[in-house]
This record gives sequence, C-alpha cells and structure tokens, in this order.
Amino acid sequence: MSAQKKRNFQIEAFKHRVVVDPKYAEKTWKILEHAIHEIYNHNASGLSFEELYRNAYNMVLHKFGEKLYSGLVSTMTSHLKEIAKSVEASQGGLFLEELNRKWAEHNKALQMIRDILMYMDRTFIPSTHKTPVHELGLNLWRDHIIHSSKIHKRLQDTLLELVQHERTGEVINRGLMRNVIKMLMDLGSSVYQEDFEKPFLDVSADFYRLESQQFIECCDCGDYLKKADKRLNEEIERVSHYLDAKSEPKLTNVVEKEMIESHMHRLVHMENSGLVNMIVNDKYEDLGRMYNLFRRVTTGLALIRDVMTSHIREIGKQLITDPERLKDPVDFVQRLLDEKDKHDKIISSAFNNDKTFQNALNSSFEYFINLNPRSPEFISLFVDDKLRKGLKGVTEEDVEIVLDKVMMLFRYLQEKDVFEKYYKQHLAKRLLSGKTVSDDAERSLIVKLKTECGYQFTSKLEGMFTDMKTSQDTMQGFHAAVGAEIADGPSLTVQVLTTGSWPTQSVTTCNLPSEILGVCDKFKSYYLGTHTGRRLSWQTNMGTADLKATFGKGQKHELNVSTYQMCILMLFNNADRMSYKEIEQATEIPVSDLKRCLQSLACVKGKNVLRKEPMSKDIAEDDAFYFNDKFSSKFYKVKIGTVVAQKESEPEKQETRQKVEEDRKPQIEAAIVRIMKSRRVLDHNNIVAEVTKQLQSRFLPNPVVIKKRIESLIEREFLERDKTDRKLYRYLA
Repeated sequence: MSAQKKRNFQIEAFKHRVVVDPKYAEKTWKILEHAIHEIYNHNASGLSFEELYRNAYNMVLHKFGEKLYSGLVSTMTSHLKEIAKSVEASQGGLFLEELNRKWAEHNKALQMIRDILMYMDRTFIPSTHKTPVHELGLNLWRDHIIHSSKIHKRLQDTLLELVQHERTGEVINRGLMRNVIKMLMDLGSSVYQEDFEKPFLDVSADFYRLESQQFIECCDCGDYLKKADKRLNEEIERVSHYLDAKSEPKLTNVVEKEMIESHMHRLVHMENSGLVNMIVNDKYEDLGRMYNLFRRVTTGLALIRDVMTSHIREIGKQLITDPERLKDPVDFVQRLLDEKDKHDKIISSAFNNDKTFQNALNSSFEYFINLNPRSPEFISLFVDDKLRKGLKGVTEEDVEIVLDKVMMLFRYLQEKDVFEKYYKQHLAKRLLSGKTVSDDAERSLIVKLKTECGYQFTSKLEGMFTDMKTSQDTMQGFHAAVGAEIADGPSLTVQVLTTGSWPTQSVTTCNLPSEILGVCDKFKSYYLGTHTGRRLSWQTNMGTADLKATFGKGQKHELNVSTYQMCILMLFNNADRMSYKEIEQATEIPVSDLKRCLQSLACVKGKNVLRKEPMSKDIAEDDAFYFNDKFSSKFYKVKIGTVVAQKESEPEKQETRQKVEEDRKPQIEAAIVRIMKSRRVLDHNNIVAEVTKQLQSRFLPNPVVIKKRIESLIEREFLERDKTDRKLYRYLA
C-alpha cells in the first residue's frame, strides 16, 4: 500500500462577502439565546436548527466567537441555577428522582446546543483553548448542581443511606442508583471518587468492622466464613449493578481486610471449630471456603499452611512416640497411609490442588517418618504383609494403587539403603517359601524402585528372581539324572542361591536326619558335577518340609513344618520321650531357633503334635517332650508355623545397622573420589556438601563419617592435604 499524505478536512468560509450590521452580533446572539431558553423549556420543536447553526456559524466567522461562548456560559449557568433550586426543593425519596430527571433533561439540551454550536466547537474553541461545549455543560452541572452547598452533602448522604438499607436487607431502586452514580462517573473520575467512592469505602469499612466483630463473638468458624463469603459476593454483585467496575477491587479489599484479615488468626485457631477441627472432621466445604477467602489476603494461605503443617507434624509425632502403635508395623504404616490419603483428599477437594500445600504435606511426612529410625523396616514389613496375603483376590489396578502408596512413603525415607536391606530379606523369605501373592506385583514394585533409584538399587533383587528360575531348571535336570535312584526316598526341592544376590546368612549347622542327608549328598554330587568351581553350603534355617504322620487310632495327617521342626519331629520316630537337652544335642539347632520351634510344636493350641512337661507357654532347659498321640485336626494338611517375632531382636537390629554402615563406606569414598577427580582441589566443607548432595537419594551421610573416609583416602594416597592450607585437599592422579 502506498503511503498517502494525510488530508485534514475543515469547514470552509463562505466565498461571498457579507455586509455586517453594526448590531449584528447582539441581534444574532439574542436569537441564539432565545433558542437555548426554548431548549431548556422543552419548546425546541418550533426551532429551525439549520438557521440557528448558520447564525452561530456567522458569529464565529465574523470574530464574535468570544461573545457567543461567554453568552453560552452565562445562559446555561442561569438555567442550572434554576434547576438547582428545583432539585433542592424536592422532598424525601423524590430528591434522587428529580436530580436524575433534570440530569437527563440537561443532557438532552446539551446535545441540541452542541449541534447548533458545532462550528464554534470545531474551530473557535480549539484555537482559543477553551472547554468544548459538551464538557462545559458537564462542568457547569458539576459546579452548580452537584457541588451546590444544599445538594452536595444531601446527595452523598442519600446514596450512602440507600446502600446501608440494601445491606440490611431492604429493597432499593437499583435503576435509579445506577443512573445517579453513572452521572457522577460521567462528570469525571475525580467527581465519582471524591464525592462518592471515598466516603462510600470509609462507611463500608466502618460497617464491616462492626459487623465482623458481632459475627466473631457469636458464630463458630464455619458460620462466620459463610457470612463473610455471602457479604463478599453481595458487594461484587453491588458493583455489577450500579457502581463503577474499577471500584470492585477497592470494595472487596475493604471486606477482605475487615472481615478476614482482621480476624484470620482467631478464626484459624478457634476452639472446636477452627482449621484443625475442620481437618479432623473432614469438613471439605468449610475448608474450601476458608481457602478461597484467605487466598484473598496477603498472608492468608501461609497461615493456613503453617497451622496445617503443625497439625500434621503433631499427629505424626504422636504416632511415632506411641509405643502401642509401634508394636504392629503393618498397622503403623497403614495409619501413615490413611493420614496421607486424608490430607491428599483435603488438598484436592478443598485447597484446589495447591502445590504449596502439597509440598508442605510432603515435607511434614518426611519430617516425622524419619523421626522413627525403624520406618524403613516397618515399610518393608508392610510390603511383606501385602505381598504375602494382603493383596489376595485384589484387582491389578488396586495392587498398583497400594504399590504406588508404598513408593510414596519410600520417597520420604532418608535412609533408603536401610529399606533395601530389609526389603531384600523379606523378599528372600517370600520367594523361598513360595508365599508371594503375585510375581507380577513383586516385579512391578521392583520396576518402581528401579525408576526411583536406578538399576544398581535393584540389580540384586532381580538376581534373586533369576536364581529362582535357574533353580527350577536345575531341579528338572537333577530329577532327570538321578530320579530313579531316589524314587523310594524323600523327595527334595533345592533352591540354589547366588551368594552376592541374596541376603547374607550366617551358615548354621544342623544335624539332618540320615534319610534326608542321603538325598542331599546326591544333589550336591550332581550339582558340583555339572558346575565347576562352585561351592554349596546348606541353609537349613530357610527350608520347609512336608511330613506324613500317624497318630492314635490310625489318624493320618500331613504336617507342613520348617526344616528345623522336621529334624525335631523325626527324632520321635525312635523315641517316645526326649528332654530339651537331648533334642539340642541330637539336632545341634541354635538355641534361639530350637526354643521357638519347640514352642510352636508343643505350646500352640490346635498345632501341638508334641506335649511338654511341665506345661507352660515358654521353653525351659529342664523341659521334657513326648509325642502327642491324641493330636487331632479337622484338616488333613496341617501347617505348623514357627513362633517368630515380627520385629528384629536388639542384636539383629545392631547387626543390620552395622551392615548398612559398612555398605555406606565404599559409597561415600566413591563419591569423594568422583568429586575430587572433577575439582582437583577442594576444601573440607565443600566436599561434605557435595557428597551429601550426591548421596541423599539413598541416604544422608554423616559429616563425621565423611571426614573419616577422607582420612582413609589420604592414608591410601588417593588424596593429600594442601601444604599451605590444611583444610584443602588435593586429588592425586
């Protein structure tokens, strides 16, 4: 598009010469003045606007613009003074109606006058910097009507009084209010603000200050919030009906300050109805209302968040410090999950899924879960319980939900390596006893752990599954090779475990019955014959056996027992009665395991295939045992479990902790070496900070331990101290 020169249009003067009468200006003005009077007196129908326009045009053309303009001001002023008297004289409710009617008439008159004086408006006024006709009419209305000493205060009081009536439930003429307030807006934003908005906001603040004080004294938190919410919506509606839209933030700010900000601390902490009460009783609607109202105030959400965080941490501390709740690890973890579900629902339902609230919830859980040093063990026990029996008959989707919840708690753990230790032990027991409810669920959890912590975290766990599959193939080969030789003897199923993948177990000796030893030796010969350079050691403490037993009156049962229990029971094939010492000597089962096995065989009602003298719940070294010929059960197959404490004993706890600490040493050293390789020279504090940052996804290393590992690396000449600054370390390539 080619650029065109901008063309200014203007009304040109007549070309012919006009002879001017000396009294022309006065005569012409009288005609125009009469027309203005007629317009204001509603007699404009008989006027010729074309003739009037020409007269006004000629006055300006012949340099009488000043006379025309000043005459206009004078005439309009005299009419407005008359209008002011009429408005002042109106009584009661007619006051606003009269003002509104006169304003409408003035606007109509102003439009006609502007049409007549259009030429003056376009030429004379801009050149002399005078106020245009329409704006002049508004200014004169403002000065002589609105700012009249007898109207100004009355108008303001009337408007404020009507708002007050509406706030107290009365019905007012909103249309009239809208028209009058729009008049103030048309007269200029300063008129609207100074003559109405500022006093209106002051009165509103006083009203809500008083009302909120009355409400807070007689209402509980939920009811107060309902009233505050209702008032806020009423004011927003009021703006839409008859106030300037720009007044909305100012007005809502008044309500927020007086009804919410001034009382929010008292509301949140209100006894029996405040925030904590709402959380405890799942009052989602009240919580949502509190969130939406408090978010309008600068520090409102921070206050809710802080109180919620304190409440959650308090609940967590109670859970952690209650010895009764710590007795059952599965129940302990379930309570954690229930609390997490509860607060997650509150955040999603009432707090608009606010990320800052979710972060506060996560940090609170992380805080108190790690107050309990046994949390990693308890979470692993919870998983063990679910994957053994808790997820039987549950859909795949529900299994995934449970596993995702477990992973959520796992993320909160600072000592993830401790969880790994316990999880490996529990997984081993599930796999070896065939008690896992679903291989798919087991593998799904391992995939989740790998995603969270990397392949190194789960490589040994995956190795355990590989061993189970390999063992099946090994047994098939064994039975194919020597099946005929052992057909008459006990059947044997062996799981061959790779030492590095499975939890390290101390090899405990146990004297197996001769019938079993023969089959074991054949398997050993077969296995070592097919694999070179390997060693086998039997883990008798981890096996199970099925025994066929015949009791009095020829009653037969199949007993499912542990390997240790089998060794004990088979002694009674050759003896009717044995002392504790004789059993101990014959089996060489470790004392703690022996006592638990005897307890489960002789002291558990319904499972007591042995009898004990004297009869008691505990096993003593001077006890005697004999075969219970009168044993009976309605089931043919009877499972006799071993009495096992779900929690570790104190020595076992210390041993696990010691193993964890030993495993951490090489990880800390590896991190130090990685950091020093890239940095070459670094001071002590920065090494500690970097190592902590690198390892915090698995555990939080102790600065004292980091210092010891640095010293160890210096001794082995991986690092050296700087000669000038003893706190600086240098990497030795």
